[in-house]
Amino acid sequence: MATPPPTGPLVTRDGIAARLRLLGVESGETLLVHTALSSLGWVNGGAVAVVQGLLDALGPDGTLVVPAHSSDLSDPALWANPPVPEEWWDRIRATMPPYDPGITPSRGVGVVPETVRTWPGARRSAHPQTSFAAVGARAAEITEGHAPDCRLGERSPLARLEEAGARVLLLGAGYDACTAFHLAEYRVPAPLVRVGRPAPGGWETVTEVSITSDRFEELGRDFERERPVVRGKVGAADALLFPVADAVAYAQGWLAARRPRAREFPHPGD
Repeated sequence: MATPPPTGPLVTRDGIAARLRLLGVESGETLLVHTALSSLGWVNGGAVAVVQGLLDALGPDGTLVVPAHSSDLSDPALWANPPVPEEWWDRIRATMPPYDPGITPSRGVGVVPETVRTWPGARRSAHPQTSFAAVGARAAEITEGHAPDCRLGERSPLARLEEAGARVLLLGAGYDACTAFHLAEYRVPAPLVRVGRPAPGGWETVTEVSITSDRFEELGRDFERERPVVRGKVGAADALLFPVADAVAYAQGWLAARRPRAREFPHPGD
């Protein structure tokens, strides 16, 4: 059977940069980008062209930031896609390589973040499960100081992005991918959970704030109705642009009104 021709539109590096400028991306700004490469169309150069187009739009003084999470560095007892046999769990914990920001690949965030992670001059934050990678003028400032027991809270790059006046760009991605909303979870009463992961000295368990993106699409729709969000197209993809600070502030109120209070959750270990 013949391979069907690619579906369009044809998307190129210069076209991406041009459309981003029309959307309102400004040279010199800091941008937290969530992407779905396949939504753009037929991209000449794939993820490399997307990163080049983003950097072109941001200019030499701008900064590109992406999630570079490594969710597979986690307890095999919680794996579901796919699960592994229970008799493997102890051996997996004992032999899982610990996080190394230089070599641990990102997982579950798409090919564009992995391309940014390996870009010349890229910086990556230190959290072994929810790191961020950045390229550009403020890359070190944004990624430094990511505490190992603070996935997406006050001591993570999300708080640095908020302080820096950064904006979020959803490029073919939905609000369920908007990591900025997670910062709000740290500012409302939330349960704590025990999180297992590999470490240089062996397996470790730390206490973290519980996070979930289960209602982020609903949250995003309400946010867009009530706060300014710039909408446009880049290739075939819907593109949304808005300030990190606006997203966090709105989500904080929204989650406080709709999430159960922390005392309604069992204490970790109960």
